[in-house]
Amino acid sequence: MQAPLRATLIGFTAILMWSLLALLTAASGAMPPFQLAAVTFAIGGTLGAVSFIGRPGAVKALRQPWPVWALGVGGLFGYHALYFMALRLAPPAEAGLINYLWPLLIVLFSALLPGERLKPHHLAGAALGLIGTIVLISGRAELGFAPRDLPGYAAAFVAAFVWAIYSVASRRFASVPSDAVVGFCLVTALLAALCHLLFETTVWPRDAAEWGAVIALGIGPVGLAFYVWDIGVKRGDIRVLGAASYAAPVLSTLALIAGGYAQPRWTLWLAAALIAFGGLVAAKDMFMRRRV
Repeated sequence: MQAPLRATLIGFTAILMWSLLALLTAASGAMPPFQLAAVTFAIGGTLGAVSFIGRPGAVKALRQPWPVWALGVGGLFGYHALYFMALRLAPPAEAGLINYLWPLLIVLFSALLPGERLKPHHLAGAALGLIGTIVLISGRAELGFAPRDLPGYAAAFVAAFVWAIYSVASRRFASVPSDAVVGFCLVTALLAALCHLLFETTVWPRDAAEWGAVIALGIGPVGLAFYVWDIGVKRGDIRVLGAASYAAPVLSTLALIAGGYAQPRWTLWLAAALIAFGGLVAAKDMFMRRRV
């Protein structure tokens, strides 16, 4: 298997893990956002650090210049701080709709990378994914944009740009090993803990089920997902990953339905068809290369 294709497929696994983010968050109880971020990023960073055992040279990946640290920590902490703020200040469905502009922005911003060229089918695939996301989220809640919600909408909008810029700019640091994400996660956990102490009241999980959800978050969506996403955006086809990211809200809704936290609607199936077809359109180049 060619290296770019392998890296793209590895990046896909991050999308699969992020599809469990809503379900695991719902199952984690009433822990405040920054506290949850601090605990889960600490788990994800610690697991990454444990992987250094037996690989003494891996710790050298943490010795990076300040621009690398600024991008890594700014992307992980900045995005999650803004996203949590959006969920606090605006209705979740509407905030989610605005936040899911980031896959489209990744596809568009990828044209700015050296050696990359945006083609019509990449734009078509991203547009189909955006339409599918709008159908999905608008089918889950009646959209109502009240003036009091504007700060939350603004936070969600900026969060989309932060994650897209982080993902695309990571390509400019392709030589930085993915082991550096360990440091980004641990610093993010520290910053989230400070924000928790300043702005929130501590609430711990009530039982083993809630603790299990918190630990699962730290292992997967707020842990391993960042490592494999780093591999995907640095060495894979970032345009295909951007368009395929629209699968996250559909898969997330399916997980919520399976967990009993949501009910199926016809809009879900329409959105799934639009998003799946959009991903296939955007991935045309990858399929054509495999046939050559």
